[in-house]
Amino acid sequence: LVKGLSQFNNLKAGKVVHAHLLVIDNPYRDRVIERNSLINLYVKCGDIRSARLVFDQMPKKNIVSWGIIMAGYLRYGFPLEVIEKFRDMIRLVKLRPNKYILATLLSSCSNMGLLEQGMQCHGYALKSGLIFHLYVKNALVHMYSSCSLVKLAVQVLNSTPRSDICTFNSLLNGLLDQGEFTEALFILKRIAAECKYENWDGITCVNVLGVCGLLEDVILGKQVHCRILKSGKRSDIFVGSAAVDMYGKCGEISSARKIFDELDGKTEVTWTAFLNALFHNDCPEEALQSFLEMKELEHVSPNEYTIAVMLNSCAAIPANGYGCSLHALAVKMGMQGHTIVCNALIYMDSRCGLIEDAIGVFNSMLQRDVISWNLVISGYAFHGLGKEALHVFRQMLAENVRPNYVTLLAVLSSCSVLGLVDDGFDYLNSMRENFGIEPGLEHYTCIVGLLCRAGRLVEAEVFMKSSPVKWDVVSWRTLLSACHVHRNYALGEKVADIVMQMNPDDAGTWILISNMHAKAKRWDKVVAVRSLMRGRRRKKEPGISWIEIGNDTHVFVSDDDKHIDSVQIREKIKSLIAEIKPLGYNPDCSCELHDVEEEQKEDQLNYHSEKLAIAFALMKTPPGAPIRVMKNLRMCDDCHSAAKFISSFTKRRIIVRDVNRFHSFSNGCCSCADYW
Repeated sequence: LVKGLSQFNNLKAGKVVHAHLLVIDNPYRDRVIERNSLINLYVKCGDIRSARLVFDQMPKKNIVSWGIIMAGYLRYGFPLEVIEKFRDMIRLVKLRPNKYILATLLSSCSNMGLLEQGMQCHGYALKSGLIFHLYVKNALVHMYSSCSLVKLAVQVLNSTPRSDICTFNSLLNGLLDQGEFTEALFILKRIAAECKYENWDGITCVNVLGVCGLLEDVILGKQVHCRILKSGKRSDIFVGSAAVDMYGKCGEISSARKIFDELDGKTEVTWTAFLNALFHNDCPEEALQSFLEMKELEHVSPNEYTIAVMLNSCAAIPANGYGCSLHALAVKMGMQGHTIVCNALIYMDSRCGLIEDAIGVFNSMLQRDVISWNLVISGYAFHGLGKEALHVFRQMLAENVRPNYVTLLAVLSSCSVLGLVDDGFDYLNSMRENFGIEPGLEHYTCIVGLLCRAGRLVEAEVFMKSSPVKWDVVSWRTLLSACHVHRNYALGEKVADIVMQMNPDDAGTWILISNMHAKAKRWDKVVAVRSLMRGRRRKKEPGISWIEIGNDTHVFVSDDDKHIDSVQIREKIKSLIAEIKPLGYNPDCSCELHDVEEEQKEDQLNYHSEKLAIAFALMKTPPGAPIRVMKNLRMCDDCHSAAKFISSFTKRRIIVRDVNRFHSFSNGCCSCADYW
């Protein structure tokens, strides 16, 4: 009767039966079976206190009694009580654990991160032979996976012949968390071979789709998705969300949208997956629009992951005003303490030119992870503040936070900003020994950039040719760009040939080569490059600058006359040029890469998109307010020079984010030290 009541969680009737047992209790009978059933009833009904009272009052307990009370404590989040009860069982009644108790104990060690005690249990499982029971094996795999020891989890998987879908679920989840994508793919193949598709549960489907997404293997993803649909899990909202996420990561945004639209009962998890898919497929504006639809039309409240995705979308545009609104929403919803939200705020602020605000968020964080430190270090480097970046890195080491691959990339970028060639090589050469990190292509590319910034172009070329690295087009373009900046035409021609062989379809590379020829006044080469571009149907991306004033975004192109205030803007530019020329500004006509008269070049220079945006901001913002301009291409030398003089003349701080970095102009100086 008690077992039947426990199945229906009927606590009230269970207490009636318990009272009846107390009334008719015979002191000469132990009633172990009945009392075990009562403990089980109270556990399943959530009354762990009553379960413990029944347990403590039992004159005689068997192994089942101990197992039920331990399982109850584990179920309701008291793993320390499980370990304490286990010690009592061993010390007081000398009982040996069975497979159920050992599995419960291993789960408690997993929840508490007690790896040493868990490994002791593993040793007992091997000695006693309990390792051959699936309960124990699954608990061991889950423990090692949760403790980030996926190699030991794989060893447990292979140590005994039998495995089920729960075994693979735990291992696959651990491999995904650790980024072991190759091993995860191998386990996926084993799941397909050893487990029938109809035995896959929702967790399996979510994990398997996660593997396909992280591998960006859309063909495999479609095969897996097809099998899932055939198995009848179309309506599972978590599986649907995982499918949306998978297609988004594989670049199939139309498929992600189709699945999203077909899902019923969308939750914040589903919306977050879809918004993240839009963000990863370069649709941040649409992500922001969909977020409004989620809140206003669907009445779905965002969680901390949704807010983080939206802040990242603001950083991509960048949309500082929208980001501030999201920050206020996060505070209103009590999410300002979540690490993932704080990290997204740091990223958004640093990408919008608000590095001081980013540092303020970082300093206010109660819990920081390695991503928090990486964002601050890279944010400082991106703003040209190399000394501050290296100071934060030293602070990170002092707080015993272990750096990762990305950390050292940000550190090398900081060395590049400061021109610290020797320090950069020291960090590169000590990565394996000091931090256990194998240098990758990105780290070596940073060294190339470091040598280039220091003007040591020949050394950079020798380094690239002598290093056992398979260089990509980005590395060679770094050297090509340096040849353009330092006007090393001879080396630039050699590097240009290499770059064009590697990626002949990149319009940006063609433009860089054309500009290099133009600076050397090799107009015949300029004509040849432009002719090749036309033949390949490659067009130069137009230079665009934009600025936020209030709730409006104003966009400018070079020589723009479409803006409603274009007449006043041009007058303002003429006035500014007249004011800064006596201060030392001299138009750099080499930046106007057309074979025309010098006077015409100077006139064209005056109306570059960033100058138009700066002039408009000076007209529309109060005196002393900082100016923030975004540009889609590299800022030209003349606009860079003009911005320095304008900042000095107007006593304004002017922040320009171009495709390479932030330029913070103040009192006639730029944070990039005139190298970008």
